[in-house]
Amino acid sequence: MHRVDLSAHQHDHSFGMDRRRPAETRTLVVVCLTLVTMVAEVAAGIAFGSMALLADGIHMASHAVALGICVLVYIYTRRLAGDPRLAFGSGKLNALGGYSSAFLLGIFALVMLYESIARLITPVPIRFDLAILVAVIGLVVNGVSILLLRDAHDHEEGHEHDHHGDHNLSSALYHVLTDALTSVLAVAALLVGKYFGAVWLDPAMGIVGAGVVLWWAWGLIRRSGGVLLDQQGPEHLREAIRDRVESVGDSKVADLHLWSVGPSLYAAELVVVSHEPPPAETYRERLSDLSLAHIVVETRLCCGAPC
Repeated sequence: MHRVDLSAHQHDHSFGMDRRRPAETRTLVVVCLTLVTMVAEVAAGIAFGSMALLADGIHMASHAVALGICVLVYIYTRRLAGDPRLAFGSGKLNALGGYSSAFLLGIFALVMLYESIARLITPVPIRFDLAILVAVIGLVVNGVSILLLRDAHDHEEGHEHDHHGDHNLSSALYHVLTDALTSVLAVAALLVGKYFGAVWLDPAMGIVGAGVVLWWAWGLIRRSGGVLLDQQGPEHLREAIRDRVESVGDSKVADLHLWSVGPSLYAAELVVVSHEPPPAETYRERLSDLSLAHIVVETRLCCGAPC
């Protein structure tokens, strides 16, 4: 029996996920900075009696966990990129990492909320000078982390046009920004408490910080959960696919499935009906400049006027 060579019609499903990204190293550096600052803030918050400082330290712990997950995602995405057991590559590890990170953030936020309310009901003495010093140091670390990740984000945007940036990195950047906001709240609460005697503001800012973390965690759960459940891709991309396909003769898109397989990478399966359908390759060429890593086109002959 004659053996047919199908290699020209096959392609791998790594979708570029096997490449090491510059953001991986920068994210690892930020994790180390965050861990050191987290230990200092939690210890200082307990020692100096500052709930806002302790809340910020706990938030930095959640921040370190989230960024640590980001680093693991980078590593395992590269290692599993060519694994034949993964039908559409390892890109969804980004969403899985984000979902896990968000779940942990929600737990940390609830702990922050409980402790802040307890301190609001039963105030404790605060050593303001030392607490302010540690909080400012934490804010400086946040600033350095933002610069590191922002520079990597700009690098990705400038050199990875086919992927439209790294969503895993963007998630880490937004988390650092949120952490910086919590640090600002801690510093503000401690300053007001020291100079105006409003000690209650310290645990109140802890509650605000917990609310910020919960809001961020819920948003990430919704976005990453949608990817894990193969939620339909963005409307603007679906409309672009329909417009380009239906510009070929009398072609009509009868069915369209669009789902994420990685950061800003999508797979599409569509059924096209036409009285004189061209080869499926014609449609794929029309879609070649979109963020579609995998395209399957099924053509059906329309023999009646209703088509």
